[in-house]
Amino acid sequence: MLHLFKPAAHKPQLPADRIDPEYKKLRLQVFIGIFIGYAAYYFVRKNFSFAVKDLQDALGYSKAELGFAMSAISIAYGLSKFLMGNVSDRSNARYFLATGLILSSLTMVFMGFSPFATSSIAIMFVLLFINGWVQGMGWPACGRVVVHWYSIKERGTTMSIWNLAHNVGGFLVGPLTILGVELFMGWEARLYFPGLIAIVVALISILLVRDTPQSCGLPPIEEYHNDYPKTYDKSQEKEFSAKDIFFKYVFNNKMLWFIAIANAFVYLVRNGIINWAPTYLQEAKHFTASEATWSASVYELAAIPGTILCGIMSDKLFKGRRAPVTIIYMVLTFAAVFVYWVTPGTTAWLVNLSLWTIGFLIYGPVMLIGVQALDLVPKKAAGTAAGLTGLFGYFIGDLLANAALGAMVDHSGWNASFEAVLFACVMAVLFTAFTWKREKDLLQLR
Repeated sequence: MLHLFKPAAHKPQLPADRIDPEYKKLRLQVFIGIFIGYAAYYFVRKNFSFAVKDLQDALGYSKAELGFAMSAISIAYGLSKFLMGNVSDRSNARYFLATGLILSSLTMVFMGFSPFATSSIAIMFVLLFINGWVQGMGWPACGRVVVHWYSIKERGTTMSIWNLAHNVGGFLVGPLTILGVELFMGWEARLYFPGLIAIVVALISILLVRDTPQSCGLPPIEEYHNDYPKTYDKSQEKEFSAKDIFFKYVFNNKMLWFIAIANAFVYLVRNGIINWAPTYLQEAKHFTASEATWSASVYELAAIPGTILCGIMSDKLFKGRRAPVTIIYMVLTFAAVFVYWVTPGTTAWLVNLSLWTIGFLIYGPVMLIGVQALDLVPKKAAGTAAGLTGLFGYFIGDLLANAALGAMVDHSGWNASFEAVLFACVMAVLFTAFTWKREKDLLQLR
């Protein structure tokens, strides 16, 4: 591993009177660093979709061809989040996060500036695959920072707020592509301008992020907050080998497999609803195209308060346990999906309300399963654990939500697809319930 990526060395501990003010300052600083850093990942993950129409008009590509090219990002990201998650567990998050963002940005800058990069679908597929792979360096690095700087009892709230970086980045990428075209007078700016901005953000994140408290002369977060999980011991402050992470803490952890499977069903519900909402609302509920677009857009905004509430509940109401809140949210999601399905289009307000309720609810479990993965392993294996749940979410949940549900609608109609989504809600509850008692025992605080 390059020296740059080696975990930051521990420094002698600061005097006692400096620990509290330094901890408070650096916790806020590193949080801002990972928030803006991860938001900027979306600048160069989502900007290609804004150039699709330009690529069709200027270069004559079809939607199917460009859709195939874009699939490279999802394929690579699902694999990378798991495999690069293991690398991140053995790396300095300060540089790992920024390096992934810079490399991702450079692929989009190259695509925008070089006619060769967009000269064929194959070349675009390769470049977008590379982009998707280095995109997988973002979430695990942020997860490493959170588990080292925030303790179990506050991690749900912290991650729920950090999770808004997805929404902020996804919102800002559109205006950035518009600004790029206005400044540089060419559609190619939709590709390279967000990349240039993301590189600047990456450099700022290097200035803000720190790897671990011990690398800043501070004690471990468990000691600082007197917040020790039952399974904690000081040997977990040492870096683990890749073999130990995979085989000692991840692959043989039955609880992780349960929540990974649950995550696949949660992703099926999330993407099965939102990916098909514009089409379903027009075909089944007889919304106009603009009404369907507006309804689907609010679905994403509804996620913000729902996700924050989910994290706070897990920390304050259930003392760091994630399974109870995930189950509550998924049971309520089941009810909202049912209402969304059976409500006639003539009652548009109830159709919209049920759709937005799903958006309010479903992103909480998506976030919380990732937090639960961080909780269930030692800090030095957090990225790999979260990567395993992400692998199931993207490779199984996304695949079923897009290909399987689409085929189901073609062959059996919308009713069959909603039966599948409701079944997924039940299975997500079931596999999360398998962790209920075990999570309580493992995370019981001293």
